[in-house]
Amino acid sequence: MRLINIKSIFLYLFIASFCASSNADPVWIDVRSAAEHMIDSIEGDTRISHDQIVDVTKKLHPDLDTEINLYCRSGGRASKAKTALLAAGYTNINNTGSINDARQIRGITE
Repeated sequence: MRLINIKSIFLYLFIASFCASSNADPVWIDVRSAAEHMIDSIEGDTRISHDQIVDVTKKLHPDLDTEINLYCRSGGRASKAKTALLAAGYTNINNTGSINDARQIRGITE
């Protein structure tokens, strides 16, 4: 009987951790410069320079399956950041284009 309870607890914890990770809110990262971010930004989004994206993201979001959405002015720096994160082992990275595209995708009005 005790073995069944231990298996049940293990199964419950496994399912709970899977559900928690799969239902996590997506992360939005602005890879523009600090100056661009000061002029225009989306509240609550993290700003990380595209050339520092891997080091900082590993510290803030160590789960390689985290959904990460990147944006910049036109999508170019976000593309570089996406390539770097994929090379670092992240699996769920999206280049959403510009900051205005990120707003539109999320239904944010200025």
